[in-house]
Amino acid sequence: MYESVTRGIKIIVRPKYLDGQSKPEEGHYVWAYTITIENHGQEPATLRTRYWKITDATGQVQEVRGAGVVGEQPRLAPGDSYTYTSGCPLRTSSGFMTGAYQMQLDDGG
Repeated sequence: MYESVTRGIKIIVRPKYLDGQSKPEEGHYVWAYTITIENHGQEPATLRTRYWKITDATGQVQEVRGAGVVGEQPRLAPGDSYTYTSGCPLRTSSGFMTGAYQMQLDDGG
């Protein structure tokens, strides 16, 4: 599990290898990641965009960016949380991801 807090928004990431969907003999490894976003701040915030940089063990990079996550742009009141799961195929058995979410306060900040 990995976690980070910025300006009262806490992101928790739980990766999981999906053995049943992977085919190592074909160079196909599938990982799922469950993300929980918690608003520990004093104001509501809406998730507007996300960016992921995914790097496999050979240094091959994939970038994913766009509006919201899994087709949604959740609004989190103080104390609220939002959880979703997505996946990532790799050509190697390991890799790493870095990224960011852009959150917007109700006042536009």
